[in-house]
Amino acid sequence: MAKLSEKYLEYDEEQLTGALEAVLFAAGEPVSRERLAEIFEITVSEVDLVAKRLEDRLRLTIAGVELVKTETSFQLCTKTSHADFVTKYLEIKRLSPMSKPALEVLAVVAYRQPVTKGYVEQIRGVDCSGIMNTLVEKGLVEEKGRLDAPGRPILYGTTLEFLKRFGLNSLSELPEIEDGQMKMSLE
Repeated sequence: MAKLSEKYLEYDEEQLTGALEAVLFAAGEPVSRERLAEIFEITVSEVDLVAKRLEDRLRLTIAGVELVKTETSFQLCTKTSHADFVTKYLEIKRLSPMSKPALEVLAVVAYRQPVTKGYVEQIRGVDCSGIMNTLVEKGLVEEKGRLDAPGRPILYGTTLEFLKRFGLNSLSELPEIEDGQMKMSLE
């Protein structure tokens, strides 16, 4: 076995294992071994040691997740034995009824797309960050690019899922509204 780096020796093994778990959980996607080495300031082979400890810990407990590894990366994923429960949860969440504020935000996006979150907030007069995130999670709204302005805010638009959920073939089938009606109907 290769000599361990000074930085690796500074860490408590359990804390480092927990930190790796936290980073992988927060990432929600595969993280390369090189990126993890950079984050923890240790070597790639030391990342492999920590990942092995995490993998063993997760396997020996009744954790709901497991460490999935490829040649180049690691990711935390739902254990196969729990996949049905997670699928049901995601389906329920995706199909749950929408609140009036969520429908209002969706209407602004549908009729004025592509729009920034700031534009929607200007029309509605309140913060809509949480609602916009929920609509993205439900697959009804997605990023359509960035506005060429300071800060380069994200532009949002509706998705094919939006059309399916509302029984539309295209945006041209949305009911017509007058320009002033959008603001008045949302007040």
